[in-house]
Amino acid sequence: MRSPPLIYNLYSLLVRWPSTLLTTASIGATVAVIAGVMALQQGFSALYETGGRPDILVFLRPGATSEGESAFPKEQVRILTMETPEVGFDERGWPMAGGELYLAVRRVKEGGGETNVPIRGVTPASLALASPKLAFLEGRAFTPGRDEVVVGRSLVGRIQHCRLGDTITINTTPFHVVGIFGYDGPFQSEIWGDLERLGQVLKRETISRVIGRARPGCDVAALRKRLESDKRVPSKVMTEREYLQSQTRALSVTLWILGMFLAVVMGTGAVFTGTNTMLAMVAARTHEIGVLVTLGFRPAAVFFSFMMESILLGLAGGVLGCFIVWPLHGVRTGTTNFQTFTEVAFAFKVTPQVLATAVGLATILGLIGGLLPAWRAATAKPIEVLRRV
Repeated sequence: MRSPPLIYNLYSLLVRWPSTLLTTASIGATVAVIAGVMALQQGFSALYETGGRPDILVFLRPGATSEGESAFPKEQVRILTMETPEVGFDERGWPMAGGELYLAVRRVKEGGGETNVPIRGVTPASLALASPKLAFLEGRAFTPGRDEVVVGRSLVGRIQHCRLGDTITINTTPFHVVGIFGYDGPFQSEIWGDLERLGQVLKRETISRVIGRARPGCDVAALRKRLESDKRVPSKVMTEREYLQSQTRALSVTLWILGMFLAVVMGTGAVFTGTNTMLAMVAARTHEIGVLVTLGFRPAAVFFSFMMESILLGLAGGVLGCFIVWPLHGVRTGTTNFQTFTEVAFAFKVTPQVLATAVGLATILGLIGGLLPAWRAATAKPIEVLRRV
């Protein structure tokens, strides 16, 4: 089937540049907003996925979906750390495991307003397990037993009293900030201190979770099945990677629903814009359509030609949308993790998947918007259109 050359479609779009520009901008704005939501979701998910390690075991109370909902009596913590054969030992013969306390507390933001910030009570075992990812960027580690804390770098400049040398008041007790640490993953949005001191200050008699380093070749599935029915310490166990990935589901689903809603609402507007533009082009080119048919181009070729113009409009809008959303890459923001109801800081991540989805969506919008105009052009009768000169 012989079709009009592509240069014909490009020339037509350039000649009618005002309407072409309007349609491209409409589609570009639509996909830019949707791609921005996707970049937000990608950045949030990447924060948790990069922070999880497959060699670290996380023990939670049965039924708990996060450590904020979990609680172990200290005697059960001792049993899990000392009597779990899947947990490895260090060179001194001590188990590489420890309990952690987790609680969200209200803190004041630098720019005003309040948010929930995670406070984590840890032991030297937790610090050892965090190595080598844990790095102190300023200051030093807290001294066990003292009223000292270290702050994740994402909180510096966002939350009040989180700079090196500041004093943070936790439940009427002042704690001195002695270090700023970096840690891949959501931990960089937390405040860490001594487990015993924070437990006393926060009046917490239980431990939120237990972590430990798995022995090489550890069968996590078998351990999980055994502990589910354990009489002394019934618990749910997973790798740290699995645990952190599970913490992204609620917000990821919310962002996905938001993206779909925006795609439907804004996409509908973009489709109507594209349809109106193409209909105007068809109305202005009735003589050209008649000439094409007279020259021997079949209706299917005319239909395909006008569909190509509409697709080109969509592609142009997709490229424009990518240029609009690209500056967001690496921009840091914060949002509430619905699993723990605490604020987490992360960066937008404009991935190749986001860009490809933006271009693909724009192409689909252009394709849908061009169906009716292309059909009108293809079904036009040569004699009638040639009269409209």
